[in-house]
Amino acid sequence: MSKRHKKRLTKVLIASLLFVVSFFFDGYVSVAVLCASYLVVGYDVLWGAVRKIFSGQIFDEEFLMSLATVGALLLQEYPEAAMVMILYQTGELFQGIAVGKSRKSIKELMKIKPDFATVLRDGREERVSPEEVKTGEIILVLPGEKVPLDGIIEEGKTSFDSSSLTGESLPIEAVEGEKAISGMINLESPVKIRVSGVFEESTVAKILRLVETSSAHKSQSEKFITKFSRKYTPCVFIAALLTAVVPPILLGQPFMMWVRRALVFLVVSCPCALVISVPLTFFGGIGAASKKGILIKGSNYLEALSKVEKVAFDKTGTITEGGFSVVKILPHNISEEELMETAALAESFSNHPIAVSIVKAYGNNLEKNRVQNVTNLPGNGIRAQIDGKIVLAGNKTLMSSNGVRIIDEQEIETVVYIAINGIYAGFIALTDKIKPEAKNSVKQLKSLGVKRSIMLTGDNSAVAEKIAENVCVDETYSSLLPQDKVSLALKIKGEGKGKIAFVGDGINDAPVLSCVDVGIAMGALGSDAAIEAADVVIMNDSLSAVAESIRISKKTMRIVRQNIWLSLLIKFGVMILSVLGFDNMYAAIFADVGVMIIAVLNAMRMLSAEHNKKE
Repeated sequence: MSKRHKKRLTKVLIASLLFVVSFFFDGYVSVAVLCASYLVVGYDVLWGAVRKIFSGQIFDEEFLMSLATVGALLLQEYPEAAMVMILYQTGELFQGIAVGKSRKSIKELMKIKPDFATVLRDGREERVSPEEVKTGEIILVLPGEKVPLDGIIEEGKTSFDSSSLTGESLPIEAVEGEKAISGMINLESPVKIRVSGVFEESTVAKILRLVETSSAHKSQSEKFITKFSRKYTPCVFIAALLTAVVPPILLGQPFMMWVRRALVFLVVSCPCALVISVPLTFFGGIGAASKKGILIKGSNYLEALSKVEKVAFDKTGTITEGGFSVVKILPHNISEEELMETAALAESFSNHPIAVSIVKAYGNNLEKNRVQNVTNLPGNGIRAQIDGKIVLAGNKTLMSSNGVRIIDEQEIETVVYIAINGIYAGFIALTDKIKPEAKNSVKQLKSLGVKRSIMLTGDNSAVAEKIAENVCVDETYSSLLPQDKVSLALKIKGEGKGKIAFVGDGINDAPVLSCVDVGIAMGALGSDAAIEAADVVIMNDSLSAVAESIRISKKTMRIVRQNIWLSLLIKFGVMILSVLGFDNMYAAIFADVGVMIIAVLNAMRMLSAEHNKKE
């Protein structure tokens, strides 16, 4: 509990004790003790209301609560005034604790920021701020330390704890030549890492920026509550004023009786249950998702996720693992070794999973200085000049568009055709394993109300249909260029009701991630495009996290609706009763503070262990 919460709790306890003590006295002594109880717990509320009046912010909960309780004191209803203020501050205490709890999960994520970097300069170790390290410098990370910047392991072998980034508890083994991501914790041995980018471009810096700005994107529900409270509060104040004045004038009834009813009306009318619980529920939902390695950029995207009825998937790296393995090499008029070397040289400047896999399968050292004028042709392949010869490496479309006649066509696997100086030189066939959880994840989405599952891929139709059948995807579109994926996504977006989400790896799919209702980036560690273009970033490679994010969003919206209806029904019901005279100050206290506490406790369910279970 924070110091502020402890201070509020102390006030509530002292005021409550004085309230109880007042019953042991009578007359002026009892009144004095009750007034002391009221002032102990209500002074800051009264002062806050006065300050806001002078700053032009009149109609808020502090103003209404101050007006109602001061009115009760003037009517000599001292116990009621003290009790209203005690319970109001109790409700505020519950709210503060709930907000603190919901922020805790976000703060845990903020702890990924490293405090320092140990950089090796002129044979010496210098401990500096991560912002001071330059690209290409070598840093030393000891066991127990956070990796301060993204880079490649130059020396050493260890394992990293990535749970703060991905939610995955199992450590990641890492050896020389592999990536080290900022924010991970070194578990075993010292490693030297060559920095691949400055701190501002690092994964941890992007994540921190994302988390810090997530609260800026308000949902439609939050916007509604904000507009509602701005109009609602002045309206109820006017209604209370009319209640106090009009009936005595028109009906000739006792003035004090209607003033008392107006004061009860004011206590009931405070909109704090709505104003507090709705943003708190969204914050709790974002916090619950972050615990599972799912970063949602704002409550508007969390709300949009609950309305998703169509989910489109990229294939490579999303439904499949993205780690291709070469299964067949078929050269034409050249040796197998020469075909593989040519393909590896051409692909060595690309970070596409297919290119990486070909280079890895070749296995030998590559003389990259032999390669010039490399051109990446998105959706088709690579054009490069190797030893003065023009080499094409890519799909059938690339070959046909350059007048290359393919001798041996292959449709069963993913294929990279090679041409040298316009002459067909053979092909390399690769296969990509389907993620083990893919089929079950698609089924989970359907159980959550997703009516259409679609796969969009640049691969050939035979491969696409085989994978779609294995994972039970409803529709498949193959041989697509990046612009084709955008066109199809926009077309599907306009078909029928419900929002569309697109799930991609965040590198080649940035255009589609940007154009759909909700863009979800998979396995986004180190991916600039993912964090920039996507609305939801899944920090690990688990496809099941897509269903989990939708499940969290649906539960969030269910709690938001529950709190809105609960608050409005009880408040309006008690407000009507108060005007008719069938109510008192204690019922008003329940309708305000009681409902707020119930709504806050309901909102806190978003952070409960229940997220580990299916609903």
